[in-house]
Amino acid sequence: MSASIALANLGWSTPDGTALFTNLTLTFGPERIGLVGRNGTGKTTLLRLIQGALAPQAGTIQVTGTLGWLRQDVSSTPKDTLADLFDAAPALALLDRAEIGQATATELAEADWTLPARIESALSRFGIEADLQTPLCALSGGQRTRAGLAALIFSAPDFLLLDEPTNTLDRSGRRAVIDLIKGWRGGAIVVSHDREVLEEIDGIVDLTTLGATFYAGNYSRYRLRRAEELQTAAEDVAHAAKRQAESDRRAQQAAERKARRDSAGRKTRARNDQPKILLDRAKERAETSGGANARLREARRKEAQADLAAARARIEVLQPIRMDIPSTHLPADKLVARLEGVTGGYDADRPVIGNLSLTLTGPERIAFTGPNGCGKTTLLWLITGKLRAQRGRIDLYVPHALLDQQVGLLDPGLSIRNNFLRLNPQADENQCRAALARFQFRAGDALQTVGTLSGGQKLRAGLACTLGRAQPPGLLMLDEPTNHLDLEGIEALEAALSAYDGALLVVSHDEAFLERLSLDRRVDLRSKEESRARR
Repeated sequence: MSASIALANLGWSTPDGTALFTNLTLTFGPERIGLVGRNGTGKTTLLRLIQGALAPQAGTIQVTGTLGWLRQDVSSTPKDTLADLFDAAPALALLDRAEIGQATATELAEADWTLPARIESALSRFGIEADLQTPLCALSGGQRTRAGLAALIFSAPDFLLLDEPTNTLDRSGRRAVIDLIKGWRGGAIVVSHDREVLEEIDGIVDLTTLGATFYAGNYSRYRLRRAEELQTAAEDVAHAAKRQAESDRRAQQAAERKARRDSAGRKTRARNDQPKILLDRAKERAETSGGANARLREARRKEAQADLAAARARIEVLQPIRMDIPSTHLPADKLVARLEGVTGGYDADRPVIGNLSLTLTGPERIAFTGPNGCGKTTLLWLITGKLRAQRGRIDLYVPHALLDQQVGLLDPGLSIRNNFLRLNPQADENQCRAALARFQFRAGDALQTVGTLSGGQKLRAGLACTLGRAQPPGLLMLDEPTNHLDLEGIEALEAALSAYDGALLVVSHDEAFLERLSLDRRVDLRSKEESRARR
């Protein structure tokens, strides 16, 4: 029997009672499926339900075949090693005993002498060259993800469950993941916002508040279909609104006719020129007929309202998020920043940034590129003064803001509203609410505590608190801004940054994102050489 995953009438709600899945029914076969959706729609939760880390509250999950699961963070205890990640520590310990003559005959018969070479080959495929006894905590986040992928493939599962596999990887690591998915012939469910990854899959399941929708084909085909659905949804809203307006108009006309009849009836009774019994029967017939017509009109009015609400809900799901940024009014010849011979890093004996000089003028857009560990984030911290340079000089000539990967400028214990007012003390309540609304934090949404937000919501809140002000900073620095955004959030961020007229320094391994920023330059920190990007 071929491997498969079947979800039938699946139901699951968060501890606060928010329903993520209601009667969700899906079937996955030996194909590569991308699982997408806005932050908070339950993508990771669905993987955990399939893997068995969570139990469904309703419905069933049937899995035929073996599962291999890669979480967003390959966690470890201080004692865990690469060997533990491959579940190979006992087998490797046996080989060590055999080499010094301490293994029994039975153990020698069970020894797998090819195991170390096969594990090292799997690690090498993902760019990991390390001793198998290396503690996982000694590896960077990107290296742990690479090692986790190597262990996953080494176990040869029937199904891959990948949760944001490229989040912490540099270009070479992302390329390894893309090649893996491209060549994978088993089943795979990939939660990802990486558009390069999603171009290599066979179909997309889009999770929304309305349920799950399957789209055949890769990301490009998915976007085309979504655009077509958005156009249809807009037409449905216009048609439903027209029906409701017509229903309201007819109800108003009926009310006016009734008022005229009632007035005429009162005048006739006042004249007293007809028998009362005839007047009472006419009134009874009018009330019976009018009541039936009123009930019919009310039913049609409610139906029109329901159709309009459904159409609006659909367009709300499909409509891209917008983030509107005011102008910085930065002059084209304004000196923004100058770095002269900057050297620095966290280890004074081994500075990761060495003798770097850079001038930023006007609304230039520069990307710092290079592999993990080459100092991209460190350079941003040096520029902002959060990390002191060992040598050289850094001058900033315009107001600036840094949004790091944790959006550390926000106080997690405060609401979005209170964070905005803390960071913008000159703003009043109306200015605060208007700024947050431009970034889709309206009414009660602005009162959410930052510590409860998803990664994507937190980044959007950080953008709102910095770029939403009446006079945004002339220099914006972003450190891997797409890591925690969903696809629509990334596209909204790209659109917002396209409208941003200040200077931009960005660190990102997302090539599709960088291409859409229309960069002026890229600074490769690995080679320390600048090259002008193709426009």
